[in-house]
Amino acid sequence: MFDEKSHSLKMDKSIEAFTKELSSLRTGRANAAMLDLVKVDVYGQQMPINQIGSITTPEPRMINIQIWDQNNVPLVDAAIKKSELGLNPQIDGQLIRLPIPELNEERRTELKKMIKSMGEKCKVSIRNIRRDANDELKKLLKSKEIGEDEEKTFEKNVQNITDKHIQIVDDKVSAKEKEIMTI
Repeated sequence: MFDEKSHSLKMDKSIEAFTKELSSLRTGRANAAMLDLVKVDVYGQQMPINQIGSITTPEPRMINIQIWDQNNVPLVDAAIKKSELGLNPQIDGQLIRLPIPELNEERRTELKKMIKSMGEKCKVSIRNIRRDANDELKKLLKSKEIGEDEEKTFEKNVQNITDKHIQIVDDKVSAKEKEIMTI
């Protein structure tokens, strides 16, 4: 039998990944999640910064990273510089300070484009899940496990679920754009 809930859950996961990606964007305000995508090559493997030190935001425009092992400080410094965050770390012993600069107009429009493209990727993955669901329905119809009426009903339900998820993505994109354009 056809299970539309599993497809809905897959769409939820796409939105979850999109939200996590959005939170890592630099918006002019300090946010520890900005560093989630930065991986540091330590102990022979790629590790997120939050597993090498503790991350705090003492001020709205500053992130502090207290590195636990002194030997990892230059590695974290290099990883942050290599990332596309555009941040310039300041090292003070085992403490790395990351001042968050103001966003200029050019950077804001650049971020807006990035957000739009991230949103589009998320929508594409949601549509791909819809396509998989519809393919599954066609197979069930072909093998006569469901009738044509049932197939149409399920197809409509899948489309409604898809529309809801795409609306959620659109809302998140416009909210993030608004946040970026706010000075």
